[in-house]
Amino acid sequence: MASSTSPFNRMVRAARLQPALYEEVEADKTATGQALLVVILVSVATGVGHGLEAVLISGGGRFIYGLLFGVAAAITGWLLWALFAYIIGVSILKGPQTSSTWGELLRTMGFASTPGLLRVFAFIPVVGGVIAFVGSVWRLIATIIAVRQALDFSTWRGIIVTFIGWVLYMVLISLMRMLASGITPTLL
Repeated sequence: MASSTSPFNRMVRAARLQPALYEEVEADKTATGQALLVVILVSVATGVGHGLEAVLISGGGRFIYGLLFGVAAAITGWLLWALFAYIIGVSILKGPQTSSTWGELLRTMGFASTPGLLRVFAFIPVVGGVIAFVGSVWRLIATIIAVRQALDFSTWRGIIVTFIGWVLYMVLISLMRMLASGITPTLL
């Protein structure tokens, strides 16, 4: 039987949206490596899903590109989203009970990414997109719980910090994609 602190057991509990799991990994500084493992597993699943989807769409040769893009995007997303949630949560929207570190958010948000494993099915025509979408929504809910627990917030404050952090991350990624493709962003 798996230990209650094994990465797999913690992933199952994270997917079940158990607040106690998020409190546990928040406090367990040794769980940072496990959180990174979860993010890597999710990123590989994302990469495989994107890679297979690229092969189906473009007919081959794009799997490695899709895999590498998926892995890089997932790890970068974890780091940046946790950083933005940390900055917003402990400074701008700090609550009376808020006392947290970036490491605590990395751990809780790393485990909250567990439902992202469903992205491995993104390549399946029609239903793959639905499965990946369900995984993304599930992950969003898990992330709200992770942020709420790590920052000792109310659910509403957790939703706000999670959403603002995600929007900032998406804006940054969009700007990076535009710059990488040679499009210069202009301000009106």
